Parts: sequence; structure tokens; C-alpha cells
Amino acid sequence: MSVTVATLGFPRIGPRRELKTELEAYWAGRSSAESLLATAARLRAANWAWQRDRGADVIPSNDFSLYDHVLDTSAMVGAIPPAYGWSGGAVDSATYFAMARGTQGESACAHGHASHASHAAGGVPAAEMTKWFDTNYHYLVPEFSADQVFRLSSTKPVDEYNEARAQGIETRPVLLGPVSYLLLGKARGGDFDPLTLLPRLLPVYVAVLRALADAGADWVQIDEPCLVLDLGDAARAAYGEAYARLHAALDGTRLMLATYFGALGDNLATALALPVDGLHIDLVRAPGQLQPVLDGARADLVLSLGVIDGRNVWRADLNAILAAIAPAVRSGRTLQLAPSCSLLHSPLDLDRETALEEDVRSWLAFAVQKIGELAILARALNAGAETVRGELDAASAAVASRRTSPRINNPAVRARVAEGVGQEGRATPFPVRQAAQREALGLPPFPTTTIGSFPQTQEVRQARAAQAKGALADEAYEAFLKEEIAAAIRWQEEAGLDVLVHGEFERNDMVQYFGERLSGFVFTRHGWVQSYGSRCVRPPIIYGDVARPAPMTVGWWDYAQSLTARPMKGMLTGPVTILNWSFVRDDQPREATCRQIAYAIRDEVVDLERAGAAVIQIDEAALREGLPLRRHDWQAYLDWAVACFRIASSGVADVTQIHTHMCYSEFNDIIAAIAAMDADVISIETARSKMELLDAFVGHRYPAEIGPGVYDIHSPREPSVEEMVALLRAAALRLDARQIWVNPDCGLKTRKWPEVRPAIASMVAAARTMRAG
Repeated sequence: MSVTVATLGFPRIGPRRELKTELEAYWAGRSSAESLLATAARLRAANWAWQRDRGADVIPSNDFSLYDHVLDTSAMVGAIPPAYGWSGGAVDSATYFAMARGTQGESACAHGHASHASHAAGGVPAAEMTKWFDTNYHYLVPEFSADQVFRLSSTKPVDEYNEARAQGIETRPVLLGPVSYLLLGKARGGDFDPLTLLPRLLPVYVAVLRALADAGADWVQIDEPCLVLDLGDAARAAYGEAYARLHAALDGTRLMLATYFGALGDNLATALALPVDGLHIDLVRAPGQLQPVLDGARADLVLSLGVIDGRNVWRADLNAILAAIAPAVRSGRTLQLAPSCSLLHSPLDLDRETALEEDVRSWLAFAVQKIGELAILARALNAGAETVRGELDAASAAVASRRTSPRINNPAVRARVAEGVGQEGRATPFPVRQAAQREALGLPPFPTTTIGSFPQTQEVRQARAAQAKGALADEAYEAFLKEEIAAAIRWQEEAGLDVLVHGEFERNDMVQYFGERLSGFVFTRHGWVQSYGSRCVRPPIIYGDVARPAPMTVGWWDYAQSLTARPMKGMLTGPVTILNWSFVRDDQPREATCRQIAYAIRDEVVDLERAGAAVIQIDEAALREGLPLRRHDWQAYLDWAVACFRIASSGVADVTQIHTHMCYSEFNDIIAAIAAMDADVISIETARSKMELLDAFVGHRYPAEIGPGVYDIHSPREPSVEEMVALLRAAALRLDARQIWVNPDCGLKTRKWPEVRPAIASMVAAARTMRAG
């Protein structure tokens, strides 16, 4: 039987980020729902055709989403929290986007009508958001109550299957599996395990699968990524219960169980015992699991081998892959070749990157090229390797040229890292530093600040684009930026903020800006990937050894500080975040690359202090997202991640206050590592969790100062003074008042000034209320 090529999911945003443009126009009231849906349909059609034409035999449907596939699942099963005012029936777009973004109230609807979800006078906040496993994608966390009722509330999987079929393309619909869906959610309003809701949830999945079968679907892909996590007996039993029920309800439609992001490990027996027809395994993250799967799988089980990296951008060594999967080929099983996971995490098409230097370009493969790599492998197996010998050898040559290229090696960088191992850390304990910093800064209780960035207005983006194209002279661009900084500082002083920021108007992205000024990085023009909703990022590519040729931020900080007598924070992105938010070279351990970045950031910290900066923030927004999925691998990662932060932050005097910031994270399991970072102040996102995330800091008796976010910047709604005071009072019940800073959840780059100004005014007023007692 011939080997086929399958894809598990495809980038949604379009080659020119058409989905982002249309979503934001719709939210702003400049476009209609019909226009949004038409754009989405065009993107889906293009995606299906793209995959078919590049050689995919098995093409997914229902992998497309207007915002998030987990939110789509919540809509499908009717898991809509009562706060959103949903009264049953189909989940409409107002409710869907209210969960995604929150609402400001009756007046907030850009299209001139009130949604069910805006029934409360102050609107409702967005659903909680967190990282999708250890990727840079965010998902909306499902929320369940003990009396949760599930009902079929969206026909999206069937609709999109029929849509593809009407275009002559047979697809394999994708569903997030019921057990992973429950495990990824959280209980509200009671102490119960969401897995106890499984018997209520399964009838909805049965109804969806039967509807897909009636529509003609021969196969359905059910993603159960939680099978690569540490699971207890209850979760393993839930998998058995769920798939026994689904199998009994099916009549002819076959299930491909998809796992990814790691090895099945001690869950292998559970997965192999399930009554499914196919199993996808990630052989990029976990190549060692192939033989155990071959040894234990039923003879009739179709195996989907994830042999091409769906999460990185490097061209694959196709000859090496053929050698690695030879045991599976010899087994005589029915095989599919696939990416390791959905290509959602990969840029779309390398062919658009015409400005890249040819040697670097020859080392890369994006989503479209990855399907081409799979097609070459399938032809090699089906027709013989000699039929594609040129393609196979070209791939191996490209991989070899990258490993030996002089462009990637900097002996001075490697020597510095080797000499500095074990020397990281500040010399003086935190209490001594804290006393020196309080005396030097003279800040009031509940000091106020922001995380760093201010709105990147259309004018800022247009000026940057004009300067990049040569249409705006460098001197004129610099003058424009100085005007923006000066205006931001005047506004901050008027608003009453205690520690100011310059606004980061010169920065395109918190990682890209630094990568463009460090050696060892290369950048694409069109290599966008989705972070959440309409938020897209263009990750840098780290291909070589990293160093800092010259100061990167000192000039802008110096100018900003010259305009005010209040403390001006130096703003840097930390080494772990730069690493985790980049496509990282795979020819050396990630730890080695991170240490190189850490020394580069250390040089910048020292230069900022020398220039007079008394407060320096080193953001480690992504520290937790790099945490391995299996607990037994955590400590090794945390040891080197913490060491890298300490390298970056420890070259300064006691009186210099080091801040850090972390995004959506469950901190309980890593609080000891966070404390070991030895930052003087940490700011964290807590508004959506209503300060629940602080419980980790209380239990650990966290010694340093904390800025728990009181303003959810991922939502357009403006929280009231009273709401922020309530959050601060909840924080004061958990922490000593002298520990607490007052700040938004995150940077304000993606918000608009009309939203930011009143929200920050309310935040300052809330801090003053707390000072008054």
C-alpha cells in the first residue's frame, strides 16, 4: 500500500494577513459580518487548494478559526459562561467575540446593536487566555461549572467539510478531542474535576461525528495533545471511557487520533488501547517513540508519522528521515507522513522571502515547503529513492552547509560563555538592595507604572514603514519619534504615574527590535504567525552565535530621561523570552543559545546603568512557556533559564532596581524558580484571574515586590476605578501592602489611546484610593 501525505492543520491568517485586516475592520465597525465571513471563506478555499497542489493527500478542514480553535470548541458544545448572556441556540458572533475580547457595555458595539453579552452596564471581561502547551500561540480557556450543560450549538465542523466538498476537495475534519478539551479548561464556582463532566459532553461529540458521517466524511481527526502530558489514573480512564463511547456510536467513519508536542511515554499503553483507526505521533520532538509504537500497535492501526517539524523553520534532512523511519516502512503497516503538529505555528510560504540572502534562504522551509518535503519523502518510498535523488541530496547538502557555515560561528562569543558559567547572580541580598532602592527612588506606597509600550498608532506604523522604504529620511523619522516620546512623557506626568516609560515607539516588536541589533539573527518580511485572534508576530530566526555589536536602547532612554525628573525605566526583553519567541537554531542546545543572548543583554543593562538608569526592566514574558511538558524535565530547563536571567541582570549596583514581567502563567509549580531569578520587582498578568495567580506568591512567601495587573489590556473594555480598587484590595489580602505596585497586565502597544488614557487615569486613581486607606 502506498504511503500518503497528510497535514494536521494549516496557517489561517493568509499570505498578507488578510484575516487580521478583516477582523480588525469588523471590530471597528468599518466592515460587515458578511465581508468577514466572505474573507474567511476565500482563505479556507485557498488553503485547501494550496495543500492539494503541493502534494497533500489528506487535507484538514475545521482547522480554520476566526479567533481560536479552543473557543470554537466551546461554541460547538455550548460551554458559554452565564456572564455572556447566551440563552441557547446557535452561538452568534457577538457572543463569540465577547468571550474572545470582552465588551464595554451597550455602547461598545461598533455595528450599532447590543449583543447578549453586553447586557451588564459595565460590559464583561474576556475569557481567560493562556499559552497552548509550550508554543507561542494563545487559547481561550474553557470555563465549566458543576452543573454544566453541554449542547450542540455550532455546526462549523460540518459546514466547513461541506464547503470543501463543494469545491471538489475531500477533507479530514479536525476536532479537539473531548478529554483534552476538558483538561485544558478550568472549574468555576466549585471544587470539582472537569473530567467528571465527560458523560455530559460525549453526546455532543457523538452528534457531531454522526453529522460528519452523514455528510460523507470517511475519516475525522481528533486531536488529543494532552496525551503527551503527565496524566493521572482518572485522566487515563477518561480516555478509555470517551473513545469506547465514540467508537460504539460510529458507523463507518474512522478516527485518526492525533498527538503532538512530545512523546506518549507512560500514556502509550492508554493510547494504543483506544478503539481508533489511526494514531499520529510526533517524531520530531520524540523520535525515540517510533519503535515502542511499532511494537505495541495493532497491525491494522494506521500510523501517521510526524517527521517534518511543524514548529520551526529549518529545512529537513530528508535522507536522514528516510533512514529513521525505515523500521516503520519495513513493518508493512499503512503509513502516512505528516508534519509533527499543525502548521499553524509555521510561516506560510518561503517563496515570498525574496530579500533573504541565498545561503540563509536555502536553509529554511515554511508551511508550503514543508508539504513539499513530505511529498518528496512519499515519492521516495512509493517509487524509489532514486526517482527523487536530486531533491534528497539537495536537502542533505543544505543542512550540511548550515552546520559548517562560518556565518554561524563566533569563537569570542563561545569563549565568553564558557568563562562565565557559574558566575551569575547579584552580590547583595534583596532586603539590602530594597532599602537602598527605596531611599534612592522615594516612591509612594502602591507606586504606579506601566509595563513599557504605548499604543502603536497608525501614524507610528506609517512613519516606520516610510522610513524602511526610504520615503522618510532617518533624521525626520528620529524627530518624529522624539515628538511621540515627548508627548507620552507629558501625558504620563499629567496622569500622575510614578515611574515612567518612553513608550517604545521606535520598536516594531519586543523581540524583533533587539534581534535586528544583535548578530546571529535574520528576519523575514512575510514570515507571520498567529499569536491569538488578529495578533500576528514575525519571529526572528536565530541561525548563528549571538553578540551585541553596539548599544541598542541607551540613546532613546537618555533622551526620554532628559525630559522628566521622574524615574524613567530602561526597557529590555530578557534572554529567555528572546529565545522562546524566536525560531531557534537546532544545531546546538537551546541553553547554549540562551546564554549567548544573556551576555548580550547584560552588556545593555550595564550601559543603561552607566547612563543613569535607576530602574531597568528585563521582560521575561515567556519564561514559563518554555517549560517542558513533562515534569521530570522541568528542573533542567528552569536551572538554565534562571541562570540566563541572572547573567543578564547581575552586572549592576544594589541601588539599581531590576524589574521583570511575565505573561499568562500558572506560577504555583515554578514559584521557587521565579524567586531564584532575584528580580527586585515582578509584574504579572492577574486581572482576568481576579488575583488568583497571586496565591502562588503567598504560599511561597515571595520576598520581593510585585505588580499584579489590574487592567486587562487584551480586551477593549475600560475597567472602572472601583473594579481596580477591588482587585488591589484582593491583592492586599494576599501580600504586604509595601510589596504591591500598580500596573496594567501587559504592554499597551496593541491598544488605542482613547482606551488607554481613561484606563490609566482610573488605575492612578485606584492607587491613590489605596494610599488613603
